[in-house]
Amino acid sequence: MRVPLSWLREYVDLPAGETGRDVAAKLVDAGLEVETVEQLGGGLKGPLVVGQVLTIEELEGFRKPIRFCTVDVGSANGTGEPQEIVCGARNFAVGDKVVVVLPGAVLPGDFAIASRKTYGRTSHGMICSGDELGMGDDGTHGIIVLPHEHEVGTDAIELLQLVDEVLDIDITPDRGYCMSMRGVAREAATAYGLPLRDPALLDVPQPNSYGYPVKVDDPAGCDRFTARTVTGLDPDARSPIWLTRRLQKAGMRPISLAVDITNYVMLELGQPLHAYDRAAIDGTIGVRRAEQGEKFTTLDGVKRTLDAEDLVITDNSGPIGLAGVMGGANTEIADSVTDPETGQVTGTTDVVIEAAHFDSVSISRTARRLKLSSEASKRFERGVDPQAAAAAAQRTVDLLVLLAGGTAEAGVTEVLAPGAPRTIAMPADHPDRVAGMEYGRETVVRRLQEIGCDVYGQDELVVTVPSWRPDLAAPNDLAEEVIRLEGYGNLPSTLPQVPSGRGLTARQQLHRRVGRALAGSGYVEALSYPFIGEGVFDQLQLPAHDVARQVVKLVNPISDEEPALRTTLLPGLLGALRRNDSRGSHDLALFETGSVFRAAAQPGVAVRLPADRRPTDEEIATLNAALPAQPRYAAVVLAGAREQAGWWGKGRPADWADAVQAARALAVEAGAELVVRQGQYGPWHPGRCAELVVTLRGVEQVIGHAGELHPRVVKAMGLPARTSAMELDLDRLAAAGGEALQAPRISSFPVATQDVALIVDASVPASSVEAALRKGAGELLESLRLFDVFTGEQVGEGKKSLAYALRFRAADRTLTAEESTAARDAAVALAGERTGAVLRGA
Repeated sequence: MRVPLSWLREYVDLPAGETGRDVAAKLVDAGLEVETVEQLGGGLKGPLVVGQVLTIEELEGFRKPIRFCTVDVGSANGTGEPQEIVCGARNFAVGDKVVVVLPGAVLPGDFAIASRKTYGRTSHGMICSGDELGMGDDGTHGIIVLPHEHEVGTDAIELLQLVDEVLDIDITPDRGYCMSMRGVAREAATAYGLPLRDPALLDVPQPNSYGYPVKVDDPAGCDRFTARTVTGLDPDARSPIWLTRRLQKAGMRPISLAVDITNYVMLELGQPLHAYDRAAIDGTIGVRRAEQGEKFTTLDGVKRTLDAEDLVITDNSGPIGLAGVMGGANTEIADSVTDPETGQVTGTTDVVIEAAHFDSVSISRTARRLKLSSEASKRFERGVDPQAAAAAAQRTVDLLVLLAGGTAEAGVTEVLAPGAPRTIAMPADHPDRVAGMEYGRETVVRRLQEIGCDVYGQDELVVTVPSWRPDLAAPNDLAEEVIRLEGYGNLPSTLPQVPSGRGLTARQQLHRRVGRALAGSGYVEALSYPFIGEGVFDQLQLPAHDVARQVVKLVNPISDEEPALRTTLLPGLLGALRRNDSRGSHDLALFETGSVFRAAAQPGVAVRLPADRRPTDEEIATLNAALPAQPRYAAVVLAGAREQAGWWGKGRPADWADAVQAARALAVEAGAELVVRQGQYGPWHPGRCAELVVTLRGVEQVIGHAGELHPRVVKAMGLPARTSAMELDLDRLAAAGGEALQAPRISSFPVATQDVALIVDASVPASSVEAALRKGAGELLESLRLFDVFTGEQVGEGKKSLAYALRFRAADRTLTAEESTAARDAAVALAGERTGAVLRGA
């Protein structure tokens, strides 16, 4: 909401020296979000005057039309002689009144004006457009043509109200009443402790039986409908300068007098209005729900298909307006047209004014479904004062009579649904208990009365909420009003008491350890949105029956392209890797930990929890049972160089082994024994994919995969060549570990190292050989490490050599050579028995 300070002063007598920034500070203290204070006319310097075009000479020989004009500017140029000006615009004629800036002036943007030779003539100044003066778009994109009543030589800076300050306020959904000058003025008056001149306090005639006929078939969707008729409008009447300037400062474009007036009253009072061409209305105006699939063309010329939930304004011919959103093209106010032969001006002369109150939920759903947000729908969605409809209609009628020469018909139509004011019972000390400080009953009552509430009672207050505050529905809402008006800055700062013996859960501790471990290994954390499109599963080459394809879809997704919750972290991480690579960062190692969402076999229905008490354990359990499973996963992706080249060496590229090592690092943090063996799954290269396995309750479970991505996946997703990735189920990895990490025991006895090189078939996984060596070596084995893999003629075709370093140590003595050798031999023997391994060189 853009609020011109000059307009705001009409309703509140702000101190004379108060600037826009001063007012913004007061409003921020009152709880409004003032984003900027715009200085209009900053740096503007005259002379800038009204002039009258005397002659126009068309200059020939140039690529674009150029005109040499003489303009009467009175005595503003010091000589009284006509001013010679070169201009390229063509929307003015001889005799028109225009805005002229003379040499010596400075326009916004530090644009100094001086006499200069151009197009073979000397131009002494400039005929101005609205954009050049910083006024905004007036719809013409040309020179400002003023009404003839303004005298030549008049100061245009004051006439056009070019110097002002505009507060740009971000209105939160609960402050719909502030989407009007009336609402912001009320807040300013309260903040300064000054009286408010309420623009809605008008003398409104009582409804009668001879107003324009209206029938409301859906009182739940439209609980108030006011209709007024004005006849005899001058179709050639133009919006006065003060009206167009206020619209422009508020961010709206002037269109025509009737439309400008309805927009002006909406900005002033917060009540959206619509003006219908009475000649185009066929019979009684009605309000009903649309028929499913009904067609309707809105003012923007788009033919729309309506839903049965949409609320429409109708006549005998069908829909003439989309209630609370946009009017129809078939009853639009006609533009004035001048007959070139007779000079007669034709256009809309009789209008019917609609001022109604519609259900906010219905309007919001219609605007969102049709993707048709308007100034009216924005206000109805946040809540409009139903009591302001009659005043807004009267204000519109008064302006049409004043500015367009119309006549207000005596008929007044007002259709009302039964209703009563909302009341809230609240203990007088409730705001004290919420804020943690003592305000006292007098302060509470005074502050509530300042926002328009009627308050009765002593210890127990009965508060009648004003019609313009639909957001006030509970005692806590009233307490918030008292607290914000007394000043959030006055609240005491007290640190909460932290009970002893509580800290992070084991799951939270593991989450932190995992993040630190991966960050320490050179990975950078990347957080991605938890939404995906189902097409990504095809890019990842997941089979049709894969569990990852069973997604939970959102009813109202942020993007139609990503309507589902993620079942894997890889799409988001790979998207981040692709974006960074496209921007020149080619050496990448990213990680993410977060929840994925698994759809249940039978989708549950969530219960609506009560707001007036704590839900029971059964209600919470029912709600949790309806939610999808949300296990926590961890994933990494790598591309480019893993070790940079330099004077120390050539460096090396990231490969599948780095992804596997990341999984091993997480297993260490979880205290779990991770088995890595050859696997094959979805996006990974079938020859460079590792299966990550843990043992849970005596049963081996695959909890993830690691390795190099398949070339087809890399191509489909636009990734760097040989991108590697790892993903695993962090919750199941934690379950496979112990309750608490055991610190390694430090032995004072020396270690005995034995190396073995075993020849096995190329198809035998190294993990199988390693498992056999561990089993055979027994309790004396401290660690086992594969340090070399060799293939070649020396070991035979279809064979490979695996070299292991075995470390033996006893907790209570120094091992003899015989003991360590015996343990090694036992390990080799069992490996030979289980995998066919043979000692190399034997």
